[in-house]
Amino acid sequence: MRIKSAKFVISNSEISKCPQSSIPEYAFIGRSNVGKSSLINSLCDNKKLAKTSSRPGKTQLINHFLINENWYLVDLPGYGYARVSKTQKKIFQTFITKYFKYRTQLVNAFLLADIRHGPQPIDLKFMEWLGNNLIPFSIIFTKADKLSSKSIENNINDYKNSMLTSNWEEIPPIFITSAKNKSGNKEVLSYINQLNIDYFDKSSS
Repeated sequence: MRIKSAKFVISNSEISKCPQSSIPEYAFIGRSNVGKSSLINSLCDNKKLAKTSSRPGKTQLINHFLINENWYLVDLPGYGYARVSKTQKKIFQTFITKYFKYRTQLVNAFLLADIRHGPQPIDLKFMEWLGNNLIPFSIIFTKADKLSSKSIENNINDYKNSMLTSNWEEIPPIFITSAKNKSGNKEVLSYINQLNIDYFDKSSS
């Protein structure tokens, strides 16, 4: 799939104010410094679509972007050590939880993890939460240009082993990406394209 158009639609912190359209959407979420905005801009081939910042935690709302006029890319606030108050973090957690639990248009969540590091407890905990709540998700490893192929392989295996020891019956789809050189973009977009085909097939049947 090639992204021909990508436009910002709305930012908000209330599920009721999200777009009411029934078209499929895909949520991107990860730790505050994982490179989420850079990856989104790379996927959409638009450096100014999602706001990037040297300060982690820039994204603080649910941001909807309409892609190719037929699906939504949803940029969610990062979790982790963003420089916000405990009260603000609790607010983030509340509306993110509501988004995942009640947004029926959500087809898949993409959980982003920095490939330079081994399994992070906060990532594993969030994966477990998604699994317990039956929310389909995939893992996107970012910043692959920073490591050798062997180191990437080792870190991914560590993640897989950590998940298997936590009683996961099946490892979710995994993608290896770099916003810098656009590696992995084709695979992510092809996956979304197939999910869209399945979604619209079910909707028309």
